[in-house]
Amino acid sequence: MILGIDTSLGTAVAVVEADGVIRSQVDSADPRGHAEVIGTLIERALAEASIAPSDISHVAAGMGPGPFTGLRVGIAAARTFALGRGVPVVPVVSHDAVALELLLHAALTADWGSAGSAVDRDDETFAVVTDARRREFAYTLYRGLDDDGLPVRLAEPALTPRDDLDALLADARAVRRDADRIPAALLALSAARALAAGRTIGPADALYLRSPDVTVSHGAKRVSA
Repeated sequence: MILGIDTSLGTAVAVVEADGVIRSQVDSADPRGHAEVIGTLIERALAEASIAPSDISHVAAGMGPGPFTGLRVGIAAARTFALGRGVPVVPVVSHDAVALELLLHAALTADWGSAGSAVDRDDETFAVVTDARRREFAYTLYRGLDDDGLPVRLAEPALTPRDDLDALLADARAVRRDADRIPAALLALSAARALAAGRTIGPADALYLRSPDVTVSHGAKRVSA
């Protein structure tokens, strides 16, 4: 059993079997209430999957891209749960979960080339795009699935001003796919496929696309009367 946790957008938690069967998936769309709901969502996901914490063998952690404050809540929760259970953490790029969902939907519906399809062709270059706030977007380019059933990432996640995104994607001949949620079940499925293939698909450190606003003090400030 794999527990998937992501807080790069809202807060999402899921339990997935190693063969991809989704046992539960719960989420909260609030982009700022991660710390308040993460514990409750983990409890709900385990309860709805009818399993105990001891049944979890791996924890898939969404590593972003995402904002500093929100993203670190999910990563800390994943690492803490894994440490308590003595199981490995599997890091996954959060955009990979969205890309896998789009590609699987297209494959299952065989909706190649029709208007409004998730991904029009299996060889189409597309960009998963999420709101990075402050008038910027985070995006990652993909094209199809590899032999392990994982999305082919053409470049690492990047940040761009909102006004520049469409021109940038036009130059890359990439179709834009906006996402307002990260499917935790597909995050866990990505981890399961990576484990089966003996691969590492996510970074060890969080993909913070900008530095935190709060920085370490460089010493006491002088105060005058």
